Amino acid sequence: MLEFMKLLRILGFLSLYSTAQAQMKIPPETVQQWASVFSVQLRELTTKYSGSLLLQKKLKDVESIIKIVELDGDGLVKDYSDDIERMLGSKMKSVKRLAESAEDADLYHEFNATLQFDYYNSMLINTLDEDGNSVDLGGEFPLEENEHFNNMPVNTQQSNIQVPTNVYNKDPNILNAIYNSEALNDVFISNFQKDPTLTWQYFGSSTGFFRIYPGIKWTPDSNGVAAFDCRNRNWYIQAATSPKDIVIMVDISGSMKGLKMTIAKHTINTILDTLGENDFVNVIAYTDYVRYVEPCFRGTLVQADLDNREHFKVLVEELHVKGEAKIKDAMKESFRILNEARVNGQGSMCNQAIMLITDGAMEDFESVFEEFNWPERRVRVFTYLIGREMTFAQNTKWIACNNKGYYTHIATLADVQENVMEYLHVLSRPMVINHDHDIIWTEAYMDTVLPNTKELFSTKAQSLLLMTSVAMPVFSKKKETLSHGILLGVVGSDIPLMEVMKLAPRYMLGAHGYAFLITNNGYILAHPDLRPLYKEGKKLKLKPNYNSVDLSEVEWEDTEELLRTAMVRGETGSLSLSIRASVDKGKRPLYLVNEYFYTNIDDTPFSFGMALTKGQGKLMFVGNVSVEEGLHDLTSPDLSIASEWTYCETDIDPAHRKFTQLQAAIRYLLGKEPDLECDELLLQQTLFDAVVTAPLEAYWNALMLNDRVEPGVETAFLGTRAGLMRIVRYAGVETRVAKNFLTPVDKDNLFTIDHFPLWYRLAVENTPGNFYYYPVNDKGVKYVIATTAVTVSSEGKTAMAGV
Repeated sequence: MLEFMKLLRILGFLSLYSTAQAQMKIPPETVQQWASVFSVQLRELTTKYSGSLLLQKKLKDVESIIKIVELDGDGLVKDYSDDIERMLGSKMKSVKRLAESAEDADLYHEFNATLQFDYYNSMLINTLDEDGNSVDLGGEFPLEENEHFNNMPVNTQQSNIQVPTNVYNKDPNILNAIYNSEALNDVFISNFQKDPTLTWQYFGSSTGFFRIYPGIKWTPDSNGVAAFDCRNRNWYIQAATSPKDIVIMVDISGSMKGLKMTIAKHTINTILDTLGENDFVNVIAYTDYVRYVEPCFRGTLVQADLDNREHFKVLVEELHVKGEAKIKDAMKESFRILNEARVNGQGSMCNQAIMLITDGAMEDFESVFEEFNWPERRVRVFTYLIGREMTFAQNTKWIACNNKGYYTHIATLADVQENVMEYLHVLSRPMVINHDHDIIWTEAYMDTVLPNTKELFSTKAQSLLLMTSVAMPVFSKKKETLSHGILLGVVGSDIPLMEVMKLAPRYMLGAHGYAFLITNNGYILAHPDLRPLYKEGKKLKLKPNYNSVDLSEVEWEDTEELLRTAMVRGETGSLSLSIRASVDKGKRPLYLVNEYFYTNIDDTPFSFGMALTKGQGKLMFVGNVSVEEGLHDLTSPDLSIASEWTYCETDIDPAHRKFTQLQAAIRYLLGKEPDLECDELLLQQTLFDAVVTAPLEAYWNALMLNDRVEPGVETAFLGTRAGLMRIVRYAGVETRVAKNFLTPVDKDNLFTIDHFPLWYRLAVENTPGNFYYYPVNDKGVKYVIATTAVTVSSEGKTAMAGV
């Protein structure tokens, strides 16, 4: 009813207005005059309260003592990639030390079937029984929170052991292998001392246990189960086997109905889970005819990336049983696909295998192997006999044994996991016998231990929460088992991508510049436009294909994909592209010309890229002041520096971790912490900016003391390329409308590790000296931000000095 009354009132007003219009028109000149007056008042207000003219004058005064340099993109990309290479190289050395230690420990260990050995089980530590005694395999295990490990309670003096619920934790094989791997403890600790930027180090054993350093308390899932099995993890599988081409053949004849089909589907899904993006796959279902589960993939192999694997799983779920099993044609088709891939140089160009899933093979299939696989036996055939009956066990075993494969019998759903993992051991044998210690790097993945999620979501740098792992296989060196090729497990370490990307400092890249990393498959490891998380209610969730986002999805090249192709090939070079960048959560477009510089990171499958904006993005001014003068202004209360940037490296020495970046920088400059590693150029620039912008603090304070501040003017602020900020709040918290603006919660408007503040980016794209106004609607709270760039000139060049 209220809405209806409103509508009537508006209609009445409109009719009165049109009557008035007939008698009197407001001349356009008058409207223009109002706009001019409003414009002048707004400009005077913003100029006065921001202090921009004062800052511009101060910068004019120092033009004689500064120099403007043009950034050399080729040189920078080489320097940063060398730094990244060194950092990743030190991680590889740590993993090599672990592998050597694990192999030596096994070499001198005699298997003891009656071994009694108590170890710290990460599920049972610090747990007491009803009588107040430690439970078996528990015991007292001191834990304390550690900033370096996301403030988790850890024990940096000791590793401990996680055993999945479906593995018996006192099995003799497990006990012997755990006893053996005790030798890793000292190596974990010395690795961490040599390289304090290391995070988790671990050993995943082929028997199923997982040794992790630092030791932690393992939390079971909601059902009280430890479902984590290190042997299913990407790093384990990739390190244990070389890349592979696999054709999965599944029997869907009438005899496979009911539970057999359920087990068969679960087996296919488990095999698919053991594949990664360096592997290639297809799935064929057969009865009396051959059927591709995805007709579009007929006769070919597709990359086993997350998208394709999930697609296959959906189609496998829809399979129905009917007809009679004829294995011959399906077998011929599988060999044909693999042979074509090999001849045409497609697929992984490495191992090839057929996975046969059936409840029995009855036909005469020897002729197929004679035609396609013998005598070389290039393709291994693994057979999985499904169901309780063993009638055709002989045939299925014969197929595997005569084609360098492995036969397993899967009677129940519980058998699937263990039996599928066996094929990895067979495929790893040639590597083991030749002792090919290939180091592998995984694609990006989200750490299962997410730090403070609220904090995470408000920052755009979500791609920097991802990790990559470096891993290496561990083989038995015992003479008597050398020909058997026994894989003992895989050692590895996690590297947060945030640490890698910090090596390309933000201030060098300018307001719109950024650095990024991709894999040799074209997938993004780190990029400011990769946002792997989404919000569902209050919970943060991972997007399903978060780690298979292609570079072409975030770098929109109008021409052919020159940048992507060059980077996937691991080339070094540069190119220029006109791009449309979006800021303010996609609400505002910026039209920029970016210059891209890229190169490969040696000994890894990664390629590093960097974008600099043509024009102001490539110019940087450098000023110099004495440390005493700079320190005086750096300690003023209205000043802060970018908390996420690395002015000084506080993570190397645990004693430095309690310092903020500002505290660390001041202590270093005072000579109190000479051991700190600091970025000299950034500190020099920060000191200079502190001195040049210091008069603004006095100016803003004078306005507050001498003048009745205009109602509605809330905050004055400035930022410089060195991440320095000064803020004055003209209005108290109670009267402020924009309470969140420029507080730690407001990540968009602060300097963060992957972007300059929004007001900074918008100002530098508009005419310096002119204010750019933009309205903000923050959950119904409305205000306007006015922002302008100030510049500095020298020898005919003009660079942005701040905003």
